[in-house]
Amino acid sequence: MPPFKDEHVLIIAPGSQTTLAQLGLPESFTPARLRISTRMFPAEKKGEWEQLKVREKKVTKPSITDTITKQTGGDVAMGDSAGDMSMERATRDEAEEDIIYEEDPTTDDGAVFPLKDGKVVNWSCFFALLTHVYNTLSPPFHTPILVIAQPAWTEQDHETLTQFFFEKFKTPAFCLMDSALAVCYAFGVPTATIIDVGHGKCDVTAVNDFLVNDVGRGIALGGCGGEGMTLRLLSLLEPKGFTRDMCEQLKRSSICEVLSPGTDLPTGTASVETVTNPAAAASTGAIGSGLGQRASIAAQGGAPRGPGLDTDVGEEDQAREIKDGEDNDGVLDVASIVVSGKTSEFLAKKEKEKAEKAAAKKAAADAAAAPKPARLPNSRREKATLHYEERRPLEGLNGNGKRSAELDDDQASGEPKRQKTPEPANDGVDVSAPVRKEERRRNRDNSTFVRKDVEVGVERFQVADGGILGQIADSVHQSILSVPEINKRSELWDSLIILGNGSKVRGFKEALLATLQTKYLISPSSATIFTSELPSNISTPLATGANTPQPQAVPSHHAPSGVNPLLLAATTASNPTLAPPGNPHHQHLQSQLQLQQYHQNQQLQHSSHGHGQTPASIKVARMPEYFSEWKEVGTEEAAFLGAQVAAKVVFVVDQGFSKGFMGRAEYNELGPQGIHESCL
Repeated sequence: MPPFKDEHVLIIAPGSQTTLAQLGLPESFTPARLRISTRMFPAEKKGEWEQLKVREKKVTKPSITDTITKQTGGDVAMGDSAGDMSMERATRDEAEEDIIYEEDPTTDDGAVFPLKDGKVVNWSCFFALLTHVYNTLSPPFHTPILVIAQPAWTEQDHETLTQFFFEKFKTPAFCLMDSALAVCYAFGVPTATIIDVGHGKCDVTAVNDFLVNDVGRGIALGGCGGEGMTLRLLSLLEPKGFTRDMCEQLKRSSICEVLSPGTDLPTGTASVETVTNPAAAASTGAIGSGLGQRASIAAQGGAPRGPGLDTDVGEEDQAREIKDGEDNDGVLDVASIVVSGKTSEFLAKKEKEKAEKAAAKKAAADAAAAPKPARLPNSRREKATLHYEERRPLEGLNGNGKRSAELDDDQASGEPKRQKTPEPANDGVDVSAPVRKEERRRNRDNSTFVRKDVEVGVERFQVADGGILGQIADSVHQSILSVPEINKRSELWDSLIILGNGSKVRGFKEALLATLQTKYLISPSSATIFTSELPSNISTPLATGANTPQPQAVPSHHAPSGVNPLLLAATTASNPTLAPPGNPHHQHLQSQLQLQQYHQNQQLQHSSHGHGQTPASIKVARMPEYFSEWKEVGTEEAAFLGAQVAAKVVFVVDQGFSKGFMGRAEYNELGPQGIHESCL
């Protein structure tokens, strides 16, 4: 088999809502280049599928006579006969209607989703989706294919997919890779606990040394995905007039947040006003320059702020009273001061005024240097404004985006109707044609989006209530306890990976980590509660019989063996097994050796894994920073990054020596069942 090239590798990652695909492996692994919705529409012919919704539209085709009339500018020759005029009139009356078909990429009406909670529910639709992805990328003939498998897929599903790719696309090599294992490849950790929060479910998997632990694996936890959070918001806000689309947009917005356990919901409505425009605050007293700010002092009847005459902080008016010792021009009259005999009083008054001005200047400088009050964070605000887009049909809207019913209400309320400004003459040029063309391009389904604002209360903090975090935490605990290697459980607790598009809700990852720490984490003082009070040189006695009184040996009367007792003691001290069986200290030395080995094993186990049932620390693993393209995207789709790493190793570097994929020869020999020996 010829070696595979980087530009020929095809990777497909099917998901419940979005399918990712890419042809070729770049030098620096990037996010998926192809993203399509995981849904298909039934075609006109039964058994066939279309990727986009196809709509029928009736259009009126202009008649031949109307076309000629427009081209001639409406001039009709005088020599036309009556028969020609009657034929032209009949042609105008009979307008022809044609049916055209348009694709609508924005709607999901009538769509069929082949995957639900990670499980394949419609194989015909799923095969049509995979075929559409393959034809869109158009790979060459010698193309290996790697598919990321969902945890909910069974062995029979793996065999069905293997048969489809080999029989349909004649691929030379095929590989199925578990999504949890792909995440470990992306993070570069051999042992980790994967928490994948998807659209309608959550999968929890413990991976030990790049081996997926199927026992105790949390597969497709219902109601723990993004759809469950949307339904939770809908149950709370539906009495207030919220729709499902509004709740979905609220969940994706920045004002929706999952609070950590034990955090109280905000109850106060007071908020700190922040000066956003210092110039406006200095001149008019308003905190900003936008609409809805406080009116200026001049508008309230007072004097405006600023330098100059007739202002609060500027020079006084010309009609002010003349101070002592000053003439009408404001010049100091020294002679009059000396003649009056009040020189000391005048100087004291001047010093007092100078001190007052200095104190006022210092107070103003301190006030300017003082830190401005910060705006309250979202978690401390009781109410917030949601900006959402509502889809409305164009028939019921006017040019300003209002419904006709709203216009009737405005007219009934007695509001004056604005007069339309007359448009300038355009000499027969239709300047609105490009605008209408753009509107037709954006509104193929005769609808538009209208932006509206609505106020939301503390319900936006209860998006994950109802046991979602607790159910995921219990599944994590069960998955880790199911790992047979006890010394690996602490490493699994210290390498949690939370990903999936369902975890994009603000504060979800932090709240889940806090829930795990609250329920299962034990403090270091509690971990040593049973061993800290015992001295290090005192060991627990064992039932070895070392302390049982032994019968005294009868002294023998035969001749001594001639062995030096000092040499025997020095030899048996380092290795008690060399002591002769007849030695009275043999049993005592043997028991001491057993005790020493037991305590060494206990210390080794305690230092390696600590407590197997409850963790002493819970941490979250971090993705390597050398994938620069993934920093802005995030780690929610890290499984696709791991698939690129695995494809590079399996198809290009390894070339099949480690049985990482299934080739054409193996498929011809073993059939679809051989995929179980080659899949990752």
